[in-house]
Amino acid sequence: VGTVGRWEAWHCLHSGQVGSMALTASPGCILQTRLQAGQGYGNTLSCLLTVYRNESVSGFFKGMSFPLASVAVYSSVVFGVFSNTQRLLGQLRHGDAAHPPALTDMLLASTLAGLVSVGIGTPVDLVKIRLQMQTQPYAAAGTRAKPTAPGFPVYRGPVHCFRTVLQKEGLTGIYRGAGAMLLRDVPGYCLYFIPYTLLCDWSAPQGGMSPAPSAVWLAGGAAGAISWAVATPMDVVKSRIQADGVYLNKYRGTLDCILQSYQSEGFKVFFRGITVNTVRGFPVSSATFLGYELSLKAMKRGQSETSP
Repeated sequence: VGTVGRWEAWHCLHSGQVGSMALTASPGCILQTRLQAGQGYGNTLSCLLTVYRNESVSGFFKGMSFPLASVAVYSSVVFGVFSNTQRLLGQLRHGDAAHPPALTDMLLASTLAGLVSVGIGTPVDLVKIRLQMQTQPYAAAGTRAKPTAPGFPVYRGPVHCFRTVLQKEGLTGIYRGAGAMLLRDVPGYCLYFIPYTLLCDWSAPQGGMSPAPSAVWLAGGAAGAISWAVATPMDVVKSRIQADGVYLNKYRGTLDCILQSYQSEGFKVFFRGITVNTVRGFPVSSATFLGYELSLKAMKRGQSETSP
């Protein structure tokens, strides 16, 4: 199966997998957010124990209902943009939509996928992070807090959170952190799709056969870990900007957040949560890509069996 062929049915098949992927990722998601935007959690183990002790098991799933409800659409659109862009470039350059894409084609397709992900994903991430951080204490000298007391929920749920932010902060509030997310997702998706494709092509047997399931699993996991490791610094900035605004208005934008974070905590602040991101990224991406490849094989086998 050619490189483009591996992607062409993604948006149809991915929706059945994303719910389980998001459930798997959600415990790590709360740790990621608390480590990046919270205070007093120390390392990953300390954060995990603190969340469990203070909020029990349910604490690990805070803010996940909105992402779970939207992840199928989000992933289908992003992967569909990547696939269709490659097909379009193949048609324009070679007169064949199925022509194996060059590295520049994959780079452009990944960039467009990252741009689209920002438009869809920023409001979802904002609601998720606000719900995950709304009960966290804040201690920032010289920063004027809002009337709502920290430690008490501001939002009753995802719909209430979305409506409240939209009413009080407008559309710019809903897209708070979009700049940081753009700087995270464009390089992040380039280092997600491209390593996976190259590793699969490298490990595929001669004769145009698909790579073995073990190779797909390893390539997908490696791509996820690489992508999240590179994306973590801007993920920290995005999380802080989006968490800001529940009780405080501390950051004026992406650059201001970067400067304030660096001045108060040093360069190491931009690697908060990198362990959680890379460890979580490997199995989630492995399962995602392996599920896709196996689904595509089953789909092709079904088509061949029903063909006259």
